[in-house]
Amino acid sequence: MILAADQGTTSTRAILFGTGPDGDLRPLRAAQEEFPQRFPRPGWVEHDPEDLWRTTLATARAALDGETAAAIGLTNQRETTLLWDRDTGRALAPAIVWQDRRTAPLCEALRDEGWADHVAERTGLLLDPYFSATKLAWLLDALGCREAAREGRVLFGTVDSFLVWRLTEGRVHATDATNAARTMLFDIGAQDWDDDLLRRLDVPRAMLPEVRDSAGDFGHTTLLGGAVPIRGVAGDQQAATVGQACFAPGQMKATYGTGCFALLNTGAERVRSRNRLLTTVAYRLDGTPTYALEGSIFVAGAVVQWLRDGLGIVADAAETQGLAERADPAQDVVMVPAFTGLGAPHWDAGARGALFGLTRGTGPAEIARAALESVAFQTRDLLGAMARDWPGAAGATLRVDGGMTASDWTMQRLADLLGTSVDRPVVRETTALGAAWLAGRAAGLVPDAEGFARAWALDRRFEPRMAPGERARRLGLWDDAVRRVLG
Repeated sequence: MILAADQGTTSTRAILFGTGPDGDLRPLRAAQEEFPQRFPRPGWVEHDPEDLWRTTLATARAALDGETAAAIGLTNQRETTLLWDRDTGRALAPAIVWQDRRTAPLCEALRDEGWADHVAERTGLLLDPYFSATKLAWLLDALGCREAAREGRVLFGTVDSFLVWRLTEGRVHATDATNAARTMLFDIGAQDWDDDLLRRLDVPRAMLPEVRDSAGDFGHTTLLGGAVPIRGVAGDQQAATVGQACFAPGQMKATYGTGCFALLNTGAERVRSRNRLLTTVAYRLDGTPTYALEGSIFVAGAVVQWLRDGLGIVADAAETQGLAERADPAQDVVMVPAFTGLGAPHWDAGARGALFGLTRGTGPAEIARAALESVAFQTRDLLGAMARDWPGAAGATLRVDGGMTASDWTMQRLADLLGTSVDRPVVRETTALGAAWLAGRAAGLVPDAEGFARAWALDRRFEPRMAPGERARRLGLWDDAVRRVLG
């Protein structure tokens, strides 16, 4: 059995997987625990590091239920930044969450100094507060602990590193290449920390974790029964890419949670986007990185939460499908859910949400349909940008996972508006599945990538049904709405 610990932004989940006769991984038991986010100032988002640790340990023990795993895989919310004391393991400040925008002024200063091209070329990322580098610099300034960091007495890590340190009781300070690639400090070509960025931000190398393969040796823990090896680590979206068995160039997945993250495997080719997508590490095995293009949508499942908690037109998220099915097809209501700006490929933080095409006949059904369609429209923009950067992506089948994929109506509309096939797998907990496979691979417990890909099982394929003319018309309505919001 392999334990996957999935430490997310609002909850922590642990799933115990067993290996089937064909080498497939089957979920046996799961446990989940939510924890609070903190918003001490506008634009600030924090976690209590002890909440991350406590829920990881508690859910892991609950999923194991007294049994012992052969290996552990970790996957985590990316970019969230922590500092802790090497001797005590105590966190020195709240964790600064990936959503936090407090370092926008520093990013603007770096942009004015001409660092944007350097960041894009070396790290594959956009110069943005989203990533860890400026969060780390802010913490070092706020805490005044750079000298201790130079001496190696203060350590930096993303959530995976913090959990590995705690699980190994201070024996291992390491991260994997996928998490390192999200810090905005890592040269994804050289596969090493970038000295130029470290100097500019005055980040001492001594505080940084060692960067290892996604399937590798991260020590062992004695806190979960016996000495259990930790053999897999990956950021959540990369773990989902592995869990969807997207090992071949041109394969892509989209995960629909609060937001949506789409990754396109580009193999050994490190594609520099011309359409404001991110170039990142999909995974690193046996010392060799596989690259990906990534785009993010800020609002996916969150639009359904808004219908429930903001407008109050549904009591449960599942009701949105029935409402959408009853919507008047003659009404062209379009929603642009730019509640916190628009993500890739627009990257307009100042955009705000809007509803277009309202009439006296517009009601909850039409608004619910527009909300669900907005996710499909945004995905189309994202995949269109990927195809312009990497033409092999045009028309490729999209593998999907996450909570929104439970809605058949939403997935059918996604296929209709994309004009391509949408595949939903049997095992939809693909983030944990990917972490389990990485751990199993390093421990010699599961098939190789080719074998795992053969074991990947399809629940349902959604094929486009919408007439091409109607698709073009509806996409035109969306494009017009987005232009108005950006304007």
